[in-house]
Amino acid sequence: MAAFRAADCPVCELHAETTFRIEGMDCHEEVAILERRLKRLGVERLSADVLSQRLLVTYDAARLSTSAIAEAVAQTGMRAWLEHETPRRATASPIRLRLALAWTSAALLALSALLGWTGAAGWLLPPLLGGAVLLSGWHTVRRAIGSLAARSVDIHVLMTVAVIGALAMRQWYEAAMVVFLFDVAQILETRSMDRARGAIRALVELAPAEALVRRDGTELRVGVDDVRVGEVVVVRPGEKIPVDGSVAAGTSHVNQAPVTGESLPVDKTVGDEVFAGTINGRGALEVEVTRLRRDSTLARIIHLVERAQAQRAPSQAFVDRFARIYTPVVLGLAVVVAVAPPLALGGAWSVWIYRSLVLLVISCPCALVISTPVSIVSALAGAARRGVLVKGGVHLETLARVRCVAFDKTGTLTRGHLRVEDVEALDGAPPAAVLALAASLEARSEHPIGRAIVRRAEAAGIAAPPAQAFQSLPGRGAEARVGDIAALVGNHRLFEERRLCSPAIDARLEALAARGATAVLVASNGAPIGIIAVADEVRESGREAIERLRAQGVERVALLTGDNRVAARAVAGLLGIDDADAELLPEDKVDAIGRLRARHGAVAMIGDGVNDAPALAAADVGIAMGAAGTDAALETADVALMADELIKLPYAFRLSRATVRTIRANIAFSLALKAIVLALGVAGLATLWMAVVADMGASLIVIANGMRLLRAD
Repeated sequence: MAAFRAADCPVCELHAETTFRIEGMDCHEEVAILERRLKRLGVERLSADVLSQRLLVTYDAARLSTSAIAEAVAQTGMRAWLEHETPRRATASPIRLRLALAWTSAALLALSALLGWTGAAGWLLPPLLGGAVLLSGWHTVRRAIGSLAARSVDIHVLMTVAVIGALAMRQWYEAAMVVFLFDVAQILETRSMDRARGAIRALVELAPAEALVRRDGTELRVGVDDVRVGEVVVVRPGEKIPVDGSVAAGTSHVNQAPVTGESLPVDKTVGDEVFAGTINGRGALEVEVTRLRRDSTLARIIHLVERAQAQRAPSQAFVDRFARIYTPVVLGLAVVVAVAPPLALGGAWSVWIYRSLVLLVISCPCALVISTPVSIVSALAGAARRGVLVKGGVHLETLARVRCVAFDKTGTLTRGHLRVEDVEALDGAPPAAVLALAASLEARSEHPIGRAIVRRAEAAGIAAPPAQAFQSLPGRGAEARVGDIAALVGNHRLFEERRLCSPAIDARLEALAARGATAVLVASNGAPIGIIAVADEVRESGREAIERLRAQGVERVALLTGDNRVAARAVAGLLGIDDADAELLPEDKVDAIGRLRARHGAVAMIGDGVNDAPALAAADVGIAMGAAGTDAALETADVALMADELIKLPYAFRLSRATVRTIRANIAFSLALKAIVLALGVAGLATLWMAVVADMGASLIVIANGMRLLRAD
């Protein structure tokens, strides 16, 4: 037998993905440091989300452990822990320690300024200012050492070089002021970023941590994570509902605004659905749990918002590409400014080195890089609080370009609570037999028209025999066998295709359509036996919502429906819609979206998120109505309105346009300020502390400007 050699044994590569929380990852520069350090460690791929301070790492689990990754992160001056774990708290709050050192440094600077002004004890100035440099600069130097260890040059390295250069030129006060201002600006930026991150945390805190559960005849307070599906949770008046479920006992009104954004409380009684994070009114409710905490509507919203804000918007991709070019260009310019004038023109080395130090300080593109994501996250979180869920910055920016909006009719422009107005029998068939046959087929349907027919049969006490060999005909109706009858139920288009219509039937259908009713035709063994008239109520807010959309720049509004042309035109005229395209199959709606895009540009489609899935996917932005509790709607659409409120649409468009304006303003401001200070630095008109104020001040301004979107209405 041949001897076994270790080299013959292949190493089994286990590609694992782990998400870490990273304390101290506040800027694009920190991401670059982590990338360099972890790639040297053997990490295959990583994806960073600065605002959530998350790092998704892909690595070979056979060769690398999570503890080794966390240790490598610690060597850069940051701290890492697994996302699902609670981090070990430091012995002292880092931010409090930095604040204490900053205040002490400020006192030393003030004392130095006083001594310099009075001219007394001038020999004390160097030690006092040196102490201020050490107190304010310890964090910067520590992070600079970590960056250099990772073979990276970031703002901390640049600032350390600038301060050392100022000290070497005996600019004591300048060095102390620069490092103090930089430290204060970084503390303020950290606080501001925490406020932006708090927008996501606020969503997490909507649901209570405990629930009052009835077990074995007693009521126990347990953690929400310990509540099981099928258990009964007791919700007292004024309490937050801790889980998704259905009301098993009691009546009350529930404020659903935290989840759906609805302006008024909703009455709840036995059988109604309630959501975690909503607020119970004056009545006590017993809620049967239908979803675990991690599967609740609120949990899915939080997950989708976090996933959305991690996606890069087009403007953010542009900024990142620009930043990768900007920093090395300015660093190269700083070297040229330091060396070329003294060598070529005989300029003073101290003057030109100082000017190069100014350029070093402004070479970090933090304000520019953070300008887009903070605006996107603020907009996404603010929208989620108001019941509008946007799947990412790319959809937010696309929505701002939309100039044409297409609506579905049933359940979107109308309430979707259809009712049977009349049952007309043909050729002497009993109306009850017509309704029974239709209900037999519609019992398997989830369409609002089908449910309305089934409800009418149940209310009239009419039994619906079971149907066999059922076949759905999308956009037309359904057929099956009911006993010995070949039954057919559907719209005018289906009966035209089967050659079952007559002039008398056509005239009756036109009369029903003229009054806004939808006709459902019923046939037995190849012969029409009745017409069921179904009516829906147009939403009162429809016309107002469309008028507000036009005020937001929407130039064309279209109606795409499978209903008949007369009914479609009636609804369009009532709501002020430009175009009404009727009798459309699902694939016809996709074609209609293509035609609208060719004529008007970017198109948004608004539907129920299930029946209109092809059209929602075909549109530039798909918007689902009433998505709360509906998995398919949340997953299908690019934007989901959690409640059935059309008035939320203008808000979504207004927010998208405000977000794009804010991003452009932030980028323009950052670039303009950098250009001005860059020119002043080369000309010798900018000092080191001016460069620090300009760089960090710009970061604070763009963060504050972006966070205004949290309160945008």
